[in-house]
Amino acid sequence: MSTIPDITGGADDIVVPFQVDEIDLRGRVIRLGRSVSTMIDRHGYPAPVARVLAEATALTLLLGSGLKFDGRLILQTQSDGPVRMVVVDVATPDRVRALARFDAEAVDAAIAAGRAEPAALLGSGQLVMTIDQGGDMQRYQGIVSLDGQGLERAADQYFRQSEQIATRVRLAAAEEYVPGDDGMKHTWRAGGLMVQHLPPAGGESHRDLAPGDAPDGTVLPEPHEAWAEARALTDTIEDDELVDSTLSPERLLFRLFHERGVRVFEAQDVKEHCTCSRDRISGIVSSFTSAERRDMVEDGAITVTCEYCSTSYRYAPVEFDPAE
Repeated sequence: MSTIPDITGGADDIVVPFQVDEIDLRGRVIRLGRSVSTMIDRHGYPAPVARVLAEATALTLLLGSGLKFDGRLILQTQSDGPVRMVVVDVATPDRVRALARFDAEAVDAAIAAGRAEPAALLGSGQLVMTIDQGGDMQRYQGIVSLDGQGLERAADQYFRQSEQIATRVRLAAAEEYVPGDDGMKHTWRAGGLMVQHLPPAGGESHRDLAPGDAPDGTVLPEPHEAWAEARALTDTIEDDELVDSTLSPERLLFRLFHERGVRVFEAQDVKEHCTCSRDRISGIVSSFTSAERRDMVEDGAITVTCEYCSTSYRYAPVEFDPAE
């Protein structure tokens, strides 16, 4: 039985890839702290809405961190639940921004009725994944049904129908109180695990394990049995393990897969980062007609606030229509 070096320690805002060769498994673990807390606190979302946004962010980064090109992965929910829409925009490989739109009265009613879990708040609708490689490359879009099943099951379904890859996703988010200069400080955390069964071409499993990873004479399972084992192990994870700041990704993976021999690769940092800028917003305002811009003027200026980061940009009308 081998051990895994605890490289990341208690680091947050990272994605950690791993591989379990013996059962043809690969995957990634994600831990989010400051990045997701910043996005939530900026908008003051109610706690149940914050949890939906945090889990959606973790899911999108789990997917986006595996893309091998510079582009964007956009996750968007469109549903009839109290949380009408969630958008998470990942600029590969490491920048993320996110927002949620919700019916405040419906959210309050869901809380009062004890139905404020993410699946219930999203309700029925669609989960849309858009991959944009930029330039002249065609966008790829995958759509799966939500229908009250939540983000975890929707992600599993997305991979089954769009990629034909056996996949299991686990997501969690939680509030945390930590000591600060002025007493206890409230923050948010999110975590996730994605595992995929990828047998080599031809269906034969490769077994180039490091010495000691598996006992001599081990009878290896057939691929379908290997995937059943991987799913069963993944489903043993508790939500608090996914968000526990004292449990490193390496230790979590060792708990799950030490009997099969797990290899952990270099962690990838992620950060909250909005792509808005004064020039970019100016370009959007310029696309409107002069009459439309006149209707935008309030108190002698055109003010645009970014929905993602809440930054406000103020422009003098003469910047767009010098003759007026």
